[in-house]
Amino acid sequence: MFDARTFWEEMEEKILSPYACRSRETRGRKTPEEPCAVRTEFQRDRDRIIHSKSFRRLKYKTQVFLIPEGDHYRTRLTHTLEVTQIARTIARALRLNEDLTEAIALGHDLGHTPFGHTGEQALAEVFPGFKHNEQSLRVVDVLEKGTGLNLTFEVRDGILNHTGPCLPVTLEGQIVRLADRIAYINHDIDDALRGGVLRQEDLPRDCLEVLGYRHSERINTMVTDVIRESFGKPEIRMSEPVREAMERLRAFLFERVYLGSAAKREEGKARHVVQYLFHYFVKHPQHLPVEYQRRIEEFGTERVVADYIAGMTDRYAVTQFANLCLPRGFSVY
Repeated sequence: MFDARTFWEEMEEKILSPYACRSRETRGRKTPEEPCAVRTEFQRDRDRIIHSKSFRRLKYKTQVFLIPEGDHYRTRLTHTLEVTQIARTIARALRLNEDLTEAIALGHDLGHTPFGHTGEQALAEVFPGFKHNEQSLRVVDVLEKGTGLNLTFEVRDGILNHTGPCLPVTLEGQIVRLADRIAYINHDIDDALRGGVLRQEDLPRDCLEVLGYRHSERINTMVTDVIRESFGKPEIRMSEPVREAMERLRAFLFERVYLGSAAKREEGKARHVVQYLFHYFVKHPQHLPVEYQRRIEEFGTERVVADYIAGMTDRYAVTQFANLCLPRGFSVY
C-alpha cells in the first residue's frame, strides 16, 4: 500500500524552508497516538478542527454586526476562513508549512463568545480572566467531544498565542497572528461601508495612499509586504510604512466602528444577555445540559457555566434568554 504520510513528510524535507516546522519534528500530543497512514500530524489536526461542533457553531457567532440580517456580512466563521486563506497564501510563498498554518487559523477563534468582543468583555466581567484565545485552547484540549481533540503542541501553541503578549513558537503561528489582523481590518471596513456606518470618503487618506483604495488592493499590499519582508528570514514581519498605515487604520476602526457606532447600538442588550445567563446558571446549575453538569465536580460551577455560555451562538443565547425571561402563552394539553 502507498504510504501517503511518509511521502508528504519527505516532500516537506525537500521543499520547505529551513525555518519551517516539519510534521516529523512536532513536539507531539499530550496523549500519544499511532500515526495516520494517509495524513501528516498537522493535516490530521486540521481535519479534527473542521469536523468539530465548535467550528460549525462559528457560522452563527458575531464578527462585528450583532446577528446581522444581511447575507453578506461577516460572521466568525467567514472571518476564520478569510484568515485561513491569507495565512496559507503567505505560508506558501515563504515555503513554510501550509498544513500547520491552516490548522492554527481554522482553530484560532473556536472559543469566541456569542456577540463578538462585546460578549467576551461581558463574560470577563462576571468570570474574571476570561479570554477568547485561552478559551479556544480549552475547547480543543478539554471541551470538544468531552475529552478534547488531542492536537499537536504546535497547533495548540498557535491557537493560544494568536493574540496576547506572547508570540507563537513557530513562524506558521506568527503568520496566523498577523493574518488575523490583516483579515479583520479589511473585512470590517467592507462591512461598515455596506452597513452605512462608514462612507468611502471617511477612510483616512494617508493610510489609503500606502495600502490602497480598494478592499482587494489593501489585502494585496499587506500580504505582499509580509512576504517581501519575511522571505528567507527566521521572522514574520512587515515594513515600517505598511505596518504603521495598518495600525493607523486599525485605530480609526476602533474610533469609528468598534466603539459607539450604529453597528454597536445593541451591545448593551447583548452584554445583559450574557451576564444574565451567567448568573442564572451559576444559581441554577441543575438547568445546565447534562454533559455540563457532569463537569462541575472537576472544574467548578462558574468555570462550567462560562464554558457553556462561551460555546453559545448569538441566536442560541438570545433564545435561552427569552425562554428564561419572557412569559409563555397558556396552552392546554
